Amino acid sequence: MRGNHVPVLKDLVLVGGGHAHVTVLKKFAMQPVPGVRITLICRDLQAPYSGMLPGYIAGHYTFDEAHIDLVPLCRFAGARFIHDEVIGLDTETKRLICRDRPDLGYDVLSINAGSAPDISAVPGASANVTPVKPIDGFVDNWQNLCERVIPRRDGVRVGIVGAGAGGVELTLAVQYRLQELLAGKWPDNVSPEFHLFTDADDVLVTHNRFVRAKFRRVLAERNINVHTGHKVVEVRPGALDCANGATFELDELLWVTMARAQAWPAEAGLDVDEQGFIKVGNTLESVSHPGIFAAGDIAHMVNHPRPKSGVFAVRQGPPLSLNVRNRLLDRPLKPYFPQKEFLSLISTGDRYAIASRSWWALEGRWVWRWKDWIDRRFMRKYNDLPDMKEEERQDIPRGLADKDAIREISAIAMRCGGCGAKVGATVLENALAGLEPVSREDVLVGLHEPDDAAVASVPAGKVMVHTVDSFRSFIDDPYIFGQVAANHALSDLYAMGAEPQTALAIVTVPYAGEKKVEELLAQMLQGALKVLNETGTALVGGHTSEGEELSLGFSVNGLIDREHILHKGGLVVGDRLVLTKAIGTGTLFAADMQHKAKGPWIAAALESMVQSNLEAARCLFRHRATACTDVTGFGLLGHLVEMIKPSRVDVEVDLGAIPLLPGAEETVAAGIFSSLQPQNLRLRRAIRDAENVSKDLRYPLIFDPQTSGGLLAGVPEDQADACAAELRNLGYSRTAVIGRVLPESDRLEPVRLHI
Repeated sequence: MRGNHVPVLKDLVLVGGGHAHVTVLKKFAMQPVPGVRITLICRDLQAPYSGMLPGYIAGHYTFDEAHIDLVPLCRFAGARFIHDEVIGLDTETKRLICRDRPDLGYDVLSINAGSAPDISAVPGASANVTPVKPIDGFVDNWQNLCERVIPRRDGVRVGIVGAGAGGVELTLAVQYRLQELLAGKWPDNVSPEFHLFTDADDVLVTHNRFVRAKFRRVLAERNINVHTGHKVVEVRPGALDCANGATFELDELLWVTMARAQAWPAEAGLDVDEQGFIKVGNTLESVSHPGIFAAGDIAHMVNHPRPKSGVFAVRQGPPLSLNVRNRLLDRPLKPYFPQKEFLSLISTGDRYAIASRSWWALEGRWVWRWKDWIDRRFMRKYNDLPDMKEEERQDIPRGLADKDAIREISAIAMRCGGCGAKVGATVLENALAGLEPVSREDVLVGLHEPDDAAVASVPAGKVMVHTVDSFRSFIDDPYIFGQVAANHALSDLYAMGAEPQTALAIVTVPYAGEKKVEELLAQMLQGALKVLNETGTALVGGHTSEGEELSLGFSVNGLIDREHILHKGGLVVGDRLVLTKAIGTGTLFAADMQHKAKGPWIAAALESMVQSNLEAARCLFRHRATACTDVTGFGLLGHLVEMIKPSRVDVEVDLGAIPLLPGAEETVAAGIFSSLQPQNLRLRRAIRDAENVSKDLRYPLIFDPQTSGGLLAGVPEDQADACAAELRNLGYSRTAVIGRVLPESDRLEPVRLHI
């Protein structure tokens, strides 16, 4: 997490990664407001740019070129990124209800969550069409459509409902791309058939007659069947019916009509229009709820209605950023007056475009190059982020330095050390109130007892296994951080074959107002409790204090039969080495700190890190594992050496068989390593003839320190393949057999690597 010595006083929460919000993030990155914590909640890791979507569909842009990666942008802005979806809002308590995580509080809220096609009034449409909005969903649906169409050789009929600029542009892009993909795969006399439907009497009715004429010509040249005056009233599998009695049989149907907002803003009591869009005034603030802003498709400017177009969302970014800042600083808001006339550059699928503004129109390949230049310039602002050194924070934020803020900061700054640094009893009680740790009969005194310590019994015939792990936060989502920290600590127990029993939390939270500390604690511990409860581990207490950085750890204990303890030093000659998870977290999060890691890379790493090793350990035990350890800070090689020495064996490792997390090779190739990498590199002296493989990009990754990594085990040769297959079936999809155990040699280097 980005260090910040100024306590958190206010929370700005952005819902949705739309065009306006990426501008807000960039502007707050360049000019932060000390004491304000920014959080972006978005279901997408990479936000599609609507201006380049037709070009992406047509094949002119790659996925990355047409998407803004929100994870490095948030890192650049010092903002928390929450990968989830908002499904509700409580304006009284100022809390957002999320789909897959605890509620989140805010002081100022901005909503830029887009829209969806209004298909509820058309019977059968919901089940039988491919909606174009939300755009992120259509990107996935487009790939699925291609996979359905390409294998066919007898033709396909594609319908598009909606003949505005978006519908026409999409129709031409889809046709162009399909013709390219099908070239040489379909008979020469067979091609896709396209039908464009609108209930209006012309295409692009919001544009001037010259633009409409040009597009009628282009559509005719491309053999697009245009059906004006055809209002779709029902959609059936493979067909649609129109109000004028016409029926059309279609294989694929795309929907690009008028849109609606999501339901939750209206359900929360915000003043909305007939389609559910949030009514905002000239300042982009809700007309009914001060402190809540909206922009882009989901907003309806009551005094200046404008089409649902990306161009307006982009232009709302700067005034939205200014007024959100002003609201946070208790300054007057400034009105924004959108221009009445605007330039539209509408592509025709084939690197050709038509310009539309007011009463004039222009066309040509030069217009497409003009559009391409504008779009790429816009994207560079958010994907090519400069390297910024962390600015020194002010002791007292000037913008928030009103009397209440000064008093709060002063109170925080004067808090004691020692036991005086503990989080206050009331704050702690409130944070723990909603926690429900799993109940165990062998826990006699637990979390919600008033006693000074927890008490647990040891069943007859069992011995106790103790371990502790703690580290500072490396991600901005406290709920996910809680899950990772709990998994990381428990893995030591699993590696020894123990079943977890109890856990004590060790928490340090950054200085902040009491309510902020309370929420942070609750989010983090709820994440941890999700893991602990699922593994039958009772959270029985802990210690919570304040400090400079967020950190979390657990002292955990487990139970095991004395004769079943699994040691590191039990490798047997002939064993196969089984690794249950991919490696690469160290380099990936080092890259993330430099905002040079792609969002999907970090998401894949976190998905691996929140996966418990419990079932993997049980599987290894079933397949008679001889030795085991969890792969963490010393890296794969370091932990392997810990197994080799007490086992008195050598090993051979297939470098190419080691599973790697997505993006790990790319970040290593860019020279990005964890700060712990140099220490781990000292163990290269254990590798025989390292110069033969040292130039391979996978080589540095065996030194890469892992957080909540997988288990590395020795498994008898006759069990190894079945064990790996079962692990993959259990959800450890990257499990691999990476090497074998050899007799001990007289060489000082016990590890042989080969590619």
